Amino acid sequence: MPDRYLSFTRTAPGRFLTRRLGLPQPAALHRWSPDRPALDGPLLPLTAGPSALDLAPVLARTGPAVATRGPEGTAVDPAGGAARPAAVVLDATGVRDVDTLAGVHAALHPVVRSVVPSGRIVVLGAPLDPADHHQSAAQQALEGFTRSLGKEIGGGRTVNLVRLTDAGAAESTLRFLLSPRSAYVSGQVIDVLAAAGPVPPADPGRPLAGRTALVTGAARGIGAAVAETLARDGARVVVLDVPQAAQDARRLADRLGGTALTLDITAADAGERIAAELPGGLDVLVHNAGVTRDRRLVNMPAERWSSVLDVNLASVLRTTDALLAKGTLRPGGRIVATASIAGLAGNAGQTNYGASKAGIVGLVRSLAPRALAEHGVTVNAVAPGFIETRMTAAVPLFIREAGRRMNSLAQGGLPVDVAETTAWLADPASGAVNGQVVRVCGQSLLGA
Repeated sequence: MPDRYLSFTRTAPGRFLTRRLGLPQPAALHRWSPDRPALDGPLLPLTAGPSALDLAPVLARTGPAVATRGPEGTAVDPAGGAARPAAVVLDATGVRDVDTLAGVHAALHPVVRSVVPSGRIVVLGAPLDPADHHQSAAQQALEGFTRSLGKEIGGGRTVNLVRLTDAGAAESTLRFLLSPRSAYVSGQVIDVLAAAGPVPPADPGRPLAGRTALVTGAARGIGAAVAETLARDGARVVVLDVPQAAQDARRLADRLGGTALTLDITAADAGERIAAELPGGLDVLVHNAGVTRDRRLVNMPAERWSSVLDVNLASVLRTTDALLAKGTLRPGGRIVATASIAGLAGNAGQTNYGASKAGIVGLVRSLAPRALAEHGVTVNAVAPGFIETRMTAAVPLFIREAGRRMNSLAQGGLPVDVAETTAWLADPASGAVNGQVVRVCGQSLLGA
């Protein structure tokens, strides 16, 4: 269902009325397209405190032209012209106490106002040092700072924090966050600390070329967008869905040059059947299939509970275990599961759904280190917020409008926003991103 309020605020009467009434004014987000694949302006690197990172070569490869700082927050591009920055990267890895934390304010205070609409601010932090509580306090402070700035900056701009020890290992993450692909990802804290280093793709425009990806629940909605995005990036996609969706699955697979696989993902032998269909192995496994059976707990029969837990969580556990045990997931593989902000913040009438999605978070955090050590496979999750789908279109009007507006970007996300985040986690160069749960929610005002 179209967001009529969003369309209204982009008219002259809409802008006037919403300003007078103090209502949200969502900005038009710059999402990736072949015509606009990069942000509209240069990247301005800044530093707070001493740093040992060698960022220059990494930032030179992330997309926007790297600029130097000019007067009053302007950026001076390599040609010598002044421009407003489209992205700011603040290296705060050297912040170790309250005094050096002041450098964060000193660096960003003059610059924030000049960042273009739909621009990006990425703060780089260091892992917390358990032997130094002053450093830990200062670095943890960056999280509160980042989340707060994301909620006040407006204009479709996003603010994220990346904790890292090696700039090279974070290259794919910076490329994602400093691009239009991350339009609906804000207020996130991403740890890039795993030992596995990046694998530069032969073709940066098609990083998944030569790789096979399987997406469950892929016949429509978010799953279809994920399949389309992975195929755009070069993957051979296997579109998996239930037999009832066979026609849609085949149609999508044919359009993407992939294959369709219809089976009930909750079947006890689903993993074995998938492995049999992929004798050559699998590189990317995206667990997207999910259902809702909403009702308050006092009115929820056992069948509504068990059906949601079986599809959303038990099938993910069984299938993942089977594919890892059989070696179907090749070394360098990626598992991306789908959680939800309902699993992080809870939601009335969704105790079953919230439990299943919180379970995905537990799966990721426990399995990620072992899967990497034993199989060379990373495990991460995306946690969508309010995404414009047929399911959310059926939500009652006032609840739907609240879901759309209760985030820092004051609008719902699109299936492609979840797909772009999944594609980043599936990238061969994202081997240092492991055990992460990344919310795709426009920085929802619910939950962390």
